[in-house]
Amino acid sequence: MNDPASPAPSPAAPPAAVSLRQAFWYWLKLGFISFGGPAGQIAIMHQDLVERRRWISEKRFLHALNYCMVLPGPEAQQLATYIGWLMHRRWGGVIAGALFVLPSLLILIILSWIYIAFGDMPLIAGLFYGIKPAVAAIVLQAAHRIGSRALRNAWLWSIAGASFVAIFALQVPFPLIVLAAGLIGYLGGRFKPERFRAGAGHGGAVKHYGPALIDDHTPTPPHARYTHAGLLKVVLAGLLLWGLPMALLVLRLGWDHTLTQMGWFFTKAALLTFGGAYAVLPYVYQGAVGHFGWLSGRQMIDGLALGETTPGPLIMVVAFVGFVGGWQSTELKALMSGQAFAAGAVAACLVTWFTFLPSFLFIMAGGPLVETTHDEVRLTAPLTAITAAVVGVILNLALFFLYHVLWPDGFQGRFDAIAVLIALAAAIALFRFKRSVIQVILACALAGLVLRLVQG
Repeated sequence: MNDPASPAPSPAAPPAAVSLRQAFWYWLKLGFISFGGPAGQIAIMHQDLVERRRWISEKRFLHALNYCMVLPGPEAQQLATYIGWLMHRRWGGVIAGALFVLPSLLILIILSWIYIAFGDMPLIAGLFYGIKPAVAAIVLQAAHRIGSRALRNAWLWSIAGASFVAIFALQVPFPLIVLAAGLIGYLGGRFKPERFRAGAGHGGAVKHYGPALIDDHTPTPPHARYTHAGLLKVVLAGLLLWGLPMALLVLRLGWDHTLTQMGWFFTKAALLTFGGAYAVLPYVYQGAVGHFGWLSGRQMIDGLALGETTPGPLIMVVAFVGFVGGWQSTELKALMSGQAFAAGAVAACLVTWFTFLPSFLFIMAGGPLVETTHDEVRLTAPLTAITAAVVGVILNLALFFLYHVLWPDGFQGRFDAIAVLIALAAAIALFRFKRSVIQVILACALAGLVLRLVQG
């Protein structure tokens, strides 16, 4: 792909100005190579934009990242949006954020179609047989990774334990767990601030790689400065971009139609993605599988496996949920003249719109305020408590996946010992040998395929 911005500047010379067109080609390329989850995606951007191209200094990069970590939504996609907005105004932010998502949406629609149309073929079934135990191990690793960073004292451990009991034993809805944790964090920030102080996060020793376009002391550009009028414009635009499609769905199809309910449900999900995709997946499962029945629990696990193997934010698994729900919806297929693929593709695009729209608005509205809100304990303490609660929720999700993998037909059915061995091997590869998610999934997929072929 043509990438006009690829040449790296010499270490001593300031980089040349970057046009919106040059930035467009970079963000498009990033959308196709952003594997590895948020950690991998952030690492790619740091290497490209801070170390190599020097579009932004490390201090400014980390400052933007810390702000994105406070927000609900995929932090890597929001970071790309933030940097694009800082460099090239609102259109720069829209281009950067959209191109972070659109390649993944296209790939997931194609993979979802292959899955739903040909999933019973021995080749596809064998691949997924090996992938699903790996996904359970990956989710368990996510709980460990977040927990090791977030649970720094007995208070936070208690919040994590209480959230696990609440969702596992008491079936408390995920939004209530988030609200309760946020309230505890707010009170803790006022009365026990030392227990709820945010950690170093992604900070640490800040390096300098030479002059950057947006350097440590580069003045904030006029478009990024806070004004009441600017905030009002963003809020009104956001209400219009959300309200107009939702109003058209209600007026044209009715409140109870599948598309309308998907729009409303994934709007709520977008506002609850504190802690990343793994944190909101239990809520998506509760709604999409348990309440609406858009797909089965087994299909949800398969969708997460697909999401792990594609570029872009992991929360893009919602596109799979939308596609399968649309494909299986009789009323949506009737709306599309019986075309199941069109029904699935429309639903996937719709849920992607309602899931990611808030992320753009948070950056455009909150970016100018970032300097005045960063590192204030009273504002970060609720997030600290929510992150602790997320650990318990993700642990519950890992157990849920393990149950469906090891007892595919329920507790009354057979126990799949081979799946146990694959899950253990995946866990050892992740925890002991530090292999990447993609490597583990590919190896387990190959193992599953071989086992199915041997079994005939």
